[in-house]
Amino acid sequence: MIDREHDLPITKQAEVLKISRGSVYYLPRPVSPADLAIMQRLDQLHLEFSFAGSRMLRDLLAGEGCKIGRRHVKTLMRRMGIEALYRRPRTTKPEPGHKIYPYLLRGMEITRPNQVWVMDITYIPMARGFVYLAVVLDWFSRLVLSWRVSITMEAAFCVAGGRSRSPRQAGRLQHRPGSQFTGAAFTGVLASHGIAISMDGRGAWRENVFVERLWRSVKYEEVYLRAYDTVSDARASIGRYLDFYNGRRPHSSLDGGTPDQAYFNSLPLRMAA
Repeated sequence: MIDREHDLPITKQAEVLKISRGSVYYLPRPVSPADLAIMQRLDQLHLEFSFAGSRMLRDLLAGEGCKIGRRHVKTLMRRMGIEALYRRPRTTKPEPGHKIYPYLLRGMEITRPNQVWVMDITYIPMARGFVYLAVVLDWFSRLVLSWRVSITMEAAFCVAGGRSRSPRQAGRLQHRPGSQFTGAAFTGVLASHGIAISMDGRGAWRENVFVERLWRSVKYEEVYLRAYDTVSDARASIGRYLDFYNGRRPHSSLDGGTPDQAYFNSLPLRMAA
């Protein structure tokens, strides 16, 4: 939008477009190697102690000899998109002006595929830098219906993940009310498919456990064993793991079966009904 070679000064171009001049001249700074190392350790600690907030994580790092302030920990957690998992009145705040959706799953019995899906984003460390992984998970079968890897947490990333697989029957989508999920670009796609939107509510923290278990499997069985050199390497390797996760990895919660078996073996029963 800004043409630096145009005769019109950049100041005037910014004024016409109604954007800040500071944003035009600002060049994003890469994350320092020291912060990247701390972020990787924070990610591991978050999986092990998902209830830990910035204060406890700071103290855990201090116990390992890493001196860091709580505000710095909070900044890195915000960059990574992680937060403590515990019962509280409010969760991640949506963007101002975005619609707040009710929590629809209280007391609901999940008995079939495509009844409830869960969507979330997680931080993925690489050899140098990091990316984000978003998934749509079928609650009943634990099947990863859709996934995307991106270098940012912008809304378009979530929209692509939500569009990549259209289930045969509209159900309910549960997600955390971050700004990526509450904007019209994302919620409009769901509404156009007749999908009811549910957001975390008071006392709903337990529902996050299902996707947190997925993150733990992905990271301990795939991500932490690799050191992806590029985004394309990360995307390809994570894709291979998720194929294994869906089709071959046995799950104790599914009586030793796989998500593919739980999902597809139940579909004929649903369709016959």
